[in-house]
Formats: sequence, C-alpha cells, structure tokens
Amino acid sequence: MSFISRLLCLFAINICIAASAQPRDTTYSFSIGDDVTVTMDMPELQKKQETILIIYALPNGNSTAQTMGKKMMPGDDWHFDIQHIRAQTKFIRNALKKQNIVVAYLENKYKSWPQFKKVHPDYPSRIPFIIDTLFSIIPTKKKSLYLNGHSGGGSFIFGYLQSVDVIPLFVKRISFLDSDYGYDSSYLPKIKTWLDTKHASLNVFAYNDSVALLDGKPFVSATGGTWYRSKLMLSDLSASIPFTKLQDDSLVVFKNKMQNVQFYFKTNPDRKIFHTIQVERNGFIHAVLCGTKQDSKGYLYFGERAYQKLIDR
Repeated sequence: MSFISRLLCLFAINICIAASAQPRDTTYSFSIGDDVTVTMDMPELQKKQETILIIYALPNGNSTAQTMGKKMMPGDDWHFDIQHIRAQTKFIRNALKKQNIVVAYLENKYKSWPQFKKVHPDYPSRIPFIIDTLFSIIPTKKKSLYLNGHSGGGSFIFGYLQSVDVIPLFVKRISFLDSDYGYDSSYLPKIKTWLDTKHASLNVFAYNDSVALLDGKPFVSATGGTWYRSKLMLSDLSASIPFTKLQDDSLVVFKNKMQNVQFYFKTNPDRKIFHTIQVERNGFIHAVLCGTKQDSKGYLYFGERAYQKLIDR
C-alpha cells in the first residue's frame, strides 16, 4: 500500500475514533486497500482505562453482519444466528468493566482469508500493515491486542505469525476458534518465544472433525482438520510446557499451571458437525475470558447462550 493510501486510511479511521466519543456503543466501517473492509465495534472510550483491541478475522463465507448476528425473523438467513459476536462482545464488556473492549471485524471481498493470501502474494506485508494500522489508532495510553478468528480466519492469524520475526509484546492473546487448519511445527519457535514473555495467552478450540459426517460422508482428512492440527500444536508445546488434562462429559481440556495456555477438545462419538456451534455456545466469550478472574462466571463454554438477551434486533 502506498504512503498516500496509508495516510488516507489513517485519516478515515481517526474520524471514526473521534466520533466514538459518544455515550453508547457504535460501529464504523472503512476500507483498507481495495478488498478489505474493517468494521469497528467501539464503546465509549475511557481514556484512563486499558483498551483491548480484539481483531476478529471472519470465517469463510460469512459477512460481517452475519458474524455480528441479530434476532432472527422469518425468512432470515441462518448465518445470522450462528456466531453472535456482537452480543458476546456485550457480555464481555459487562464482565470487563475496567477495560475498553473494541472489536475489529475483518472481512475481505473473497470471503476467505486463504483466498486473500492467494490473490496477494505480498500478504506478508499487507497483513501486518492491517494489524499495525488498527492498533496504532487506538487513542488510549494503555492498550493491548488480541488476535481471534474462526474457520478461515485462522489463516489470517497464521499469515501474521509468518510475517513477523517475533510476535510483538503488545499481542497479549491469540485464540483459534476451530481455525488452526494451517498449523505446522514451523510456527512453534515463535509461539513458544512469545509464551515465555509476560502476559501472553494462547487458547485453542477444536472438535473431532476427523470423524464428522456431511451427508453421510467424511469431509475432513485425518490430518487436515483442526482436531489433528490442534493435537499437533499441543504435542509440540508439551515438550517444554507441562499440561494437566481435565475431562467433563464430552469436553477434554488441557491447561498449563499458569492457565495462560489452554486447549479445548470436543469429542464426537455421534460424528456430528460442531464447527460453528463451538463459537455459538459462548466460544468467543471464553476465548477472551478463559484463564482470567472472569473465567466461566455467568457462562459456560459449550453451555447455553449466556448472551441471548443481548442480541440486537
């Protein structure tokens, strides 16, 4: 992206930030480049509080409006009822009243971050530009960044990890919501070095997609899904990080002693598809709150929707 384009982008974003000084949650959208749309869900920013910017890379095939979610009406597309990130954000804001919670939804015109990377061989410069630009315009003195994504959104996160020599210290949390299809052991050194720093947290969510059936047939290879890739990441990290295994009903959880690294595995004896259900059932909430003092307070991961009353019309 050219210097002039960057200036125009920053100018547009800062107008949005300035306008957010309203006593209510607001959303603003703008473009970065020709094919990326950012929608910022902004609260009224309290300048003395820390701001947590959560970058949420959209799943394949979904629009930002569908990802935010809404109260369903007859004839509505079912995609509006499978994530509800906006309502889950409201729940998080109620839990973290001493922080400003800002969510940046990242959508590209291909509705696929793997496709975006194919179209742009220079993605190792484009993706850090997007992240650095969004983080730079947060006006509070204290701020941190969470990287989060579902489905193909994980490809955006791995694109960033591939692009940087060292994961920056301002990145405090990385969450893969059934989205780490692209993991291989080459990422381990950067992830391990980052986890050795203060206040870094990693959480990974997966279900046994290797046995799941679609129209009676398997649709994920034994090594191509998040079940295998998440277990590979866990195995890689286990070489230097001791984990405790916990099992409750059909959920198997691995946590380290500090609880800043957590893996959630949903077993699948009935060979169902839980890809989006992991997000819908408080997955985004738990990705932000797990390992904190608010972990499982007022909600349960894979439980009933704790945010139901917060869904917009």
